[in-house]
Amino acid sequence: MSSHLQNQLQALANPDARKLLSTINRGIEKESLRISADGQLAQTPHPVQLGSALTHPSITTDYSEALLEFITPVSTSIEGSLQTLENVHSFVYQQLGNEILWAGSMPCIMAGDEGIPVAQYGSSNVARMKTVYRYGLGHRYGRLMQAIAGIHYNFSMPRAYWDQAWRDAGSPGDITDYISARYLGLIRNFRRYSWLLIYLYGASPAVCGSFLKGRDNHGLQAFDEQGHSLYLPYGTALRMGDLGYNSDAQKHLNVCYNSLANYVGTLHSAIMQPHPDYRGIASGQNNEYQQLNDSLLQIENEFYSPIRPKRVANPGETPLNALARAGIEYIEVRCVDVSPFSPVGLDARQIRFMDTFLLYCLLQESPPCDGAEQDIQAANLEAVVNRGRQPGLQLNNCSGEILLSQWADQLLTDMRPVAELMDSALDSTQYSHSLAHQLAKVADPELTPSARVLREMREQDTPFFRLALAYSERWADYFRKRPLAPEIQAAFELETRRSLQDQAAIEQADNISFEQHLDNFFSQYKAL
Repeated sequence: MSSHLQNQLQALANPDARKLLSTINRGIEKESLRISADGQLAQTPHPVQLGSALTHPSITTDYSEALLEFITPVSTSIEGSLQTLENVHSFVYQQLGNEILWAGSMPCIMAGDEGIPVAQYGSSNVARMKTVYRYGLGHRYGRLMQAIAGIHYNFSMPRAYWDQAWRDAGSPGDITDYISARYLGLIRNFRRYSWLLIYLYGASPAVCGSFLKGRDNHGLQAFDEQGHSLYLPYGTALRMGDLGYNSDAQKHLNVCYNSLANYVGTLHSAIMQPHPDYRGIASGQNNEYQQLNDSLLQIENEFYSPIRPKRVANPGETPLNALARAGIEYIEVRCVDVSPFSPVGLDARQIRFMDTFLLYCLLQESPPCDGAEQDIQAANLEAVVNRGRQPGLQLNNCSGEILLSQWADQLLTDMRPVAELMDSALDSTQYSHSLAHQLAKVADPELTPSARVLREMREQDTPFFRLALAYSERWADYFRKRPLAPEIQAAFELETRRSLQDQAAIEQADNISFEQHLDNFFSQYKAL
């Protein structure tokens, strides 16, 4: 363990400081495809019984009309967040009829881009902007990529922690800048070690053959003679590789996390400067919008990254302007697969380890990163995505080659005092137990979710689609039988009605053209 980490842990060892760890803030955003009873992607509109996807606080859609997204409010309780997520699922299942939710990250049976309906949000300017942005994503990367589901995990330390840490550091500069710098340090370390999360929790080593129909350069192997499933024998999370949220155009976008100004400036340039590959896509000619603009990024959300610095923006404010105005408020982890083995895609043990991992990344020393190290990070991630369970797999820790198993053991051992500190703060042993569970996965790769997916496919002699459909049906039955307390039911029904009213109010308040709305929105970037 480094002396820097030891010092940080000692600062949290006194009872008052340790208590702050019980008030870590969390939020979960979980995506799920709506599918028909026979496993086809749903072609029906977003159910009106779920309210407005534009304004509902906990039920919306992502890229596709069929890609639901469930959002939990900020909470200090792991069990409370998971209970809320279960309640959302239970309410949604009341409204789905014969449709069910797909219980995995890689999609169900697909019929190409034309079979993926783009999300609609109403007739307002803000609604049209959201849909046009998604049209742009479809033209740039294909719609199939946008049908992949994931889980986003939002994490932040309580303000009292930052006040104490800033004072312990000698009150250097403005506290807002201090908080942003510390979160950027977390992000740099996260990118150094994110391969470990992919190994431990990747649950997408196989895909339905329909997902890659007509594409020959995918590099996967046939799982069965019929080609119903494609896979990589030691793959972990194909969602995080070339099949998922990757972009050839963005590979040359060198985003730096050494300073907030650099991060904001790099994304700002990518949004403001035209990109020749996108010049032929309509972006306003004759009022035809198939993308928001012809820049490398239409907006900052288009930048694909396993982790993002975030701040809640004011109404109408861009995310970059919010960061520039008031600094980083929380971080969003975006590399978590939906696990088919859990009703809501993840469980409390996983969240406890993610807390341990993120706190370790925050407390550990985090030197600045350069382009060479970023290349090493990308190579490590690619190796674990495609070959993470391969015996003898070696990664690069910037000092040379090292066995994945050896490096993982070192990192998890270094995290033990962090887990113990969390247990002490919460009068628990569950964080240490979660860490022990991860060490077992390193010792035996067969304990990982990705290995379990392939093992069950082999043991049941079933393709990926059939396995995922069986789990989807299992959880559908679970939630349909799970009753909601009357007060929770009433709260969801109220949210539904209120969201539809809010959407109508937004539509009625529009008094400018869509072109002017876009001009107003993008003019904010000029102030950066």
